[in-house]
Amino acid sequence: MLDVYDKVYKGTTTVGLVCKDGVVFATERRATMGNFIASRRAKKIYKIADRVAMTTAGAVGDAQFLARLISVEVKLYEIRREAEPTVKAIATLTSNILNSYRWFPYFVQLLVGGMDRRGASIYSIDLLGGAIEELDVVATGSGSPTAYGVLEDRYTQGIGIDEGVELAVRAIYSAMRRDSASGDGIDVVKITRDGYFELKPEEVDEILKKFRRA
Repeated sequence: MLDVYDKVYKGTTTVGLVCKDGVVFATERRATMGNFIASRRAKKIYKIADRVAMTTAGAVGDAQFLARLISVEVKLYEIRREAEPTVKAIATLTSNILNSYRWFPYFVQLLVGGMDRRGASIYSIDLLGGAIEELDVVATGSGSPTAYGVLEDRYTQGIGIDEGVELAVRAIYSAMRRDSASGDGIDVVKITRDGYFELKPEEVDEILKKFRRA
């Protein structure tokens, strides 16, 4: 008999990088249900504030609900305090929500990151209990071992945002080639002090051409 979790739509590989002038997130688009490819257009990067994003690996339904909930909580924070929350405050809020459902957990592994008055930061929030860890480079999901191989080989402190975009795409591309649960295209977001930017598919394709020629 299949485990219940195998019947849930699951998203897989995501990566996040802190750069000298912002943060970069990248994900692939495949969602699986056991060994079945349930979707080839799964959304795994969510904008939850003007300069803050969240990536999701795990149960797609849980991720979508949490993205909506956290976005609303951020807006309420801004209204009540007349100020934007820091990235760490949003990550802590997310952790508290996950921890409050410890006995009936959300099956997700999250990255929360972006730009605030303190600079660029990314926080990893674990699947059970909501423990927070601030990281400069991180990957989640089933393709993360392959992605980490690329990231740890090429990432350096103070990397530029454009270099970070290329590295994130390379890491996801490598995961897609080795992990059957990852595939069907790449989504990329970069966040700087100038704002929140989603790369167009043709921009991602131009970066991929460099790897395929190499």
